[in-house]
Amino acid sequence: MNGKRLLILEPYFGGSHAVFIKGLLRHIPAQFQLLSLPARKWKMRMQLSAPWAFNSLQKLPKDQRNFNTVLCSTFMDVATLRALVTRLEGWNPNAYFCTYFHENQFAYPEQFNGNDNRQFAAINFNTALASDSLAFNSLYNRRTFLDGCNRYLDKAREMGVQATTRQIELKSRILHPGMDYSHIDQATAINPCSIGQVPVIVWNHRWEHDKNPDDFFSALHDLHNNGLDFRLILLGQEFDTEPACFRNARSSLAEKILHIGYASYLQKYADVLKNGSIVVSTAKHEFFGIAVLEAVRAGCLPLLPDRLAYPEIFEQKYLYRENDFKNKLATLLIENCRLETKECIGMTEKYSWQTVRGDYMDWLFGT
Repeated sequence: MNGKRLLILEPYFGGSHAVFIKGLLRHIPAQFQLLSLPARKWKMRMQLSAPWAFNSLQKLPKDQRNFNTVLCSTFMDVATLRALVTRLEGWNPNAYFCTYFHENQFAYPEQFNGNDNRQFAAINFNTALASDSLAFNSLYNRRTFLDGCNRYLDKAREMGVQATTRQIELKSRILHPGMDYSHIDQATAINPCSIGQVPVIVWNHRWEHDKNPDDFFSALHDLHNNGLDFRLILLGQEFDTEPACFRNARSSLAEKILHIGYASYLQKYADVLKNGSIVVSTAKHEFFGIAVLEAVRAGCLPLLPDRLAYPEIFEQKYLYRENDFKNKLATLLIENCRLETKECIGMTEKYSWQTVRGDYMDWLFGT
């Protein structure tokens, strides 16, 4: 461990944000201080992240407030926080602020309705301006953010601040999130597919509307009605209100379901994945695709939309055009194949922490 001190601020410690930070803590040699909150009430988290972080820092002993680098997620209001810490005794005035964009609020236009009035996108925008350096998990994420900034600023052209988008772009980079595949590599292997074995379709995304489960289950019901046989593994984070399509599937596709529900610990999740043949996505929003890479590492053939971040990560042969999901899935069910181990490693290893850790050291500490 080196002498660098890293403060990590995460007001929404859950899902991909939590996985990312846990991987960082394991693979980056530094002295860490993590301040976090559970992943809930995301709007309040964003609005009050700066005073929460400042209050938390005040509780630290004065001799422990001196950090080389501050790493924030986009749930942090970095602009307000930097203003607050100027009066914090023991704070390093030269602390380097890095913000990691797992997502950006400009890519969720439905959130601008009602009383929100673009405030969350504005927090992302001001955070980008106030940070010393930015990293996006994909080109798609950065492009949609910069495009969103331009649209946002065009609404106030008379203020003459359009050039700030270029300033943001110049201090940004692409850093794919590090992946830890150890639990998948250690999972119980299944027998290679053979003639007569029924293919297993995997869904391992959040059970929310932006992952578009309605189109997924609509295709499954059509294929079932057309006589194609398959089994189902339905993983992913669940919430208090279960989408109707999942509730309906529990009865209408009951005989096909091998597993349904969130896997409460990593090794169980990995063991379940190892039984899959095909991992699919019908997502409307996807800024990287951690869940798909995990399933691919486990041997599943990916079937993904030819949009969002997927074309950056996967070859064209694994992508489908708009309205062609059902036909492509039918073909894969008939072919009934999985990936070979060499293919799994070749498609996923470039995103492992062992591969990307040096890039993170350079970003965070200039080393």
